[in-house]
Amino acid sequence: MKNENNQILLDVQNLYASTQDTEILKGINLTVKRGEIHAVMGLNGSGKSTFAKVLAGHPDYTVTQGKIQFEQQDLLALPPEERAQAGVFLAFQYPIEIPGVANSQFLRLAYNTIQSKRGTDELDPLEFDDFVRGKMKLLEMNPDFLDRSVNEGFSGGEKKRNEILQMALLEPKLGVLDETDSGLDIDALKIVAKGVNHLSTEQNAMILITHYQRLLDHIVPDYVHVMEAGRIIKTGGKELALELEKHGYDWLHGDRQNNAGISA
Repeated sequence: MKNENNQILLDVQNLYASTQDTEILKGINLTVKRGEIHAVMGLNGSGKSTFAKVLAGHPDYTVTQGKIQFEQQDLLALPPEERAQAGVFLAFQYPIEIPGVANSQFLRLAYNTIQSKRGTDELDPLEFDDFVRGKMKLLEMNPDFLDRSVNEGFSGGEKKRNEILQMALLEPKLGVLDETDSGLDIDALKIVAKGVNHLSTEQNAMILITHYQRLLDHIVPDYVHVMEAGRIIKTGGKELALELEKHGYDWLHGDRQNNAGISA
């Protein structure tokens, strides 16, 4: 495993969450250490995206039971903006468009807000322009995107690159990527994966939410967790994702039954 300092960054204990009186998460337990990449896989409706949104503090979801510790502080006690300032970053499955707001303005505001919180120097427009263009090279993005409205008219791949660009600028401690591979062709997927790999260090951690193995061909996880009906039902190494790709999710039920028969 990449992690050697054994420092726990995120500790989720017995997490239950609901929306509109419908319980979705039903006892999630997950520990993430610095330097690790975790993949969370599962079918539609399994609770993967809900878990990502709960970590970020989405107001549509209510935590009814359990704890989330982030760097040994109570993450659930923090509003969404303070979670972001503390170092939690969520890349959305469907990034929203913000007409009339230039991408450069949006990115610079986000960057300077984080810098102010950290007590480090903010950048003026000219300084930021040089800085962001350097980051854009990592994702093979045309600088013209800086003058366009945030995500307006962007293709699916361009939106996802713009999300990873935000992560590159903000340098979060925990990156939660909600189906970043969704809607990407193979070339865009490789570019986005290259960016994520470049940003992954021994001091931060990543949680990848995905349906498919193909993302994990390019970003190799330390752990793979399979969710079903709001619970993590199986955890393994990267080989678990290969088994899912080969046999499908129904294979897990047969595997669990076989294990139950052996233990009996």
